[in-house]
Amino acid sequence: MLFTAFEIEAYMLFNELPLEPKLLQAIAEKGYTNATPIQEKAIPPILEQRDLIGLAQTGTGKTAAFAIPILELLHAKKPLNGGIQALIVTPTRELAIQIADNFKEYGKHLGMRSLVIFGGVKAHAQIQTLKQKPAILIATPGRLLDLHQQGFVNLKQLSIFVLDEADRMLDMGFIHDVKRIVKLLPRERQTLLFSATMPNEVKSLAQSLLQQPIEVTVTPVSSTVERIDQCMYHVADRKHKEASLVDLLKKDPAESVLVFSRTKHGADKLVRMLGKNKLEALAIHGNKSQNARQMALNHFKEGKIRILVATDIAARGIDISGLDLVINTDVPTVAETYVHRIGRTGRAGREGRSVIFCEPEDHKYFKAIEKLIAKKIRVE
Repeated sequence: MLFTAFEIEAYMLFNELPLEPKLLQAIAEKGYTNATPIQEKAIPPILEQRDLIGLAQTGTGKTAAFAIPILELLHAKKPLNGGIQALIVTPTRELAIQIADNFKEYGKHLGMRSLVIFGGVKAHAQIQTLKQKPAILIATPGRLLDLHQQGFVNLKQLSIFVLDEADRMLDMGFIHDVKRIVKLLPRERQTLLFSATMPNEVKSLAQSLLQQPIEVTVTPVSSTVERIDQCMYHVADRKHKEASLVDLLKKDPAESVLVFSRTKHGADKLVRMLGKNKLEALAIHGNKSQNARQMALNHFKEGKIRILVATDIAARGIDISGLDLVINTDVPTVAETYVHRIGRTGRAGREGRSVIFCEPEDHKYFKAIEKLIAKKIRVE
């Protein structure tokens, strides 16, 4: 059911919420005055310590929707008893780092310790920080289970559990890990589940995790893409596609371009092909080291490179403000993937642009996308 009691007047001000002044100060220093729809719907019931399902696309301010009330609730509990009070589990390293950065920024005046742990790097530094007993732990599933098994993570004092990007957990095969994690948690806890979509397996998981949850929903798929100027290019084959991509990138004025590739191998090939055409690009995908991925992302955010090539898993949840253009080099076989991809642009009320290349055999998938977004995509 959709819980309407918390459907507050749009653009509610943060200082209208019952928040600690030091938390409001940090929010103001970020330049935020008005809550986004997911924030204004989710924050009040979370502050009332209700379980919650939040259905929202990426780029809607979802992280702040749980980070701000969690910081408020834990601050009110002071003194904290020296253990992990809140656990946020998320599918990718990049998203975990981003969530951790948000907690640090919003909580910087509260003196509350948080830590992020993820795989792909040596565990030693993470273990040392765990010994300092952070109140908030942000983690990817594999590293969390690994360090718990080794005795470095104690979840017995936990009071708040957040499962973020639940549908992506399912896509990436993490649902069994999530179920193992849940068995480690106290039965008495507040649980928050966020997801862009609600397939049956996520519904079933939510029913097993949450107690009488409030459900808040924002941004239906069709309106997510309303502010994005979308166009499609017909291409005969891969060579024609590559030539069209190079031509587009050389002529288009976009200062920041995110290019999606279906595979890791394809992403690396695209970077090499673009380089041969004097178009500098970097790739992020699961086979890259964490340092290489973070360096590529930082270079892109700072404007040192114009083109970033990514696979879906690497790009999910990455918040790149002011992204001008998203290019799909292939038509995703799952229509929702297209929405997630182009949702990287046109954020925070800005207009964005997207291009998709369509080979003849991909036309049925392209039609499925138009059906999902209830909109005809312009053909160039």
